[in-house]
Amino acid sequence: MNKPVRISLVSYLNSRPFLYGLRHSDLARSIELQLDNPAVCADKLIQGSVDIGLVPAAILPKLPDYQIVSEYCIGAFGPVESVLLVSDVPLESISSVMLDYQSRTSVSLVRILAEQLWHITPEWQPATPGFEEKIAGSQAAVIIGDRAFKAARSHPYVYDLAEAWTELTGKPFVFAVWASRTRLDAEFTSAFNAALSFGLSHLDQVVLAETETALSPEALRKYLTHSIRFNFDSAAQEGLAEFLHRQSVSLV
Repeated sequence: MNKPVRISLVSYLNSRPFLYGLRHSDLARSIELQLDNPAVCADKLIQGSVDIGLVPAAILPKLPDYQIVSEYCIGAFGPVESVLLVSDVPLESISSVMLDYQSRTSVSLVRILAEQLWHITPEWQPATPGFEEKIAGSQAAVIIGDRAFKAARSHPYVYDLAEAWTELTGKPFVFAVWASRTRLDAEFTSAFNAALSFGLSHLDQVVLAETETALSPEALRKYLTHSIRFNFDSAAQEGLAEFLHRQSVSLV
């Protein structure tokens, strides 16, 4: 390919191994990396302004033609720690939920959980920057990414959405996948996956490179090795299919 391959990558800590691998690979000279929040990743791939995106699973039905181009993803099997419903009151007392503006998948997931697991019917409110400071009384919020670590320490009721999904279905949850609307040649795809694998196999270096985070090096390593599930294997694919089915039913 003559032009650099444009790649939108989630800017959260859970994607740092991917970023490390891509920056330290032979592909580094032939790609253009863009760091975005998940909602922006989604918009860029939908609009065609990037060639590959680590995109929210929830937006896949909105893509007219796409391929999943990697054997890796951002997922979890049990608590993920960074995708939370945070509240000052228990579930049954929540009257409204602010939905993180950076999210596409988690704001869909929380509606499924509210209906099918928790059996609550709060008012859903689109959130804007700074919404984390408005959590009070019976108004709760879905918070994703690195901001969730602080939020979990600031409120008495914290519900992990990935853990709740596994309670509901017994399956892993997939938050984001590597997708493309551009036909990529086999050589590039192979090199791309090798770069991601390289990052995942060098987690010590990934952790050492992160000097300004909400987590200690020990906590960050634990998060990347125990909370995040990176393999897009058959179990993850089943979890994704289950989510997309439940999402389609929930939206009817």
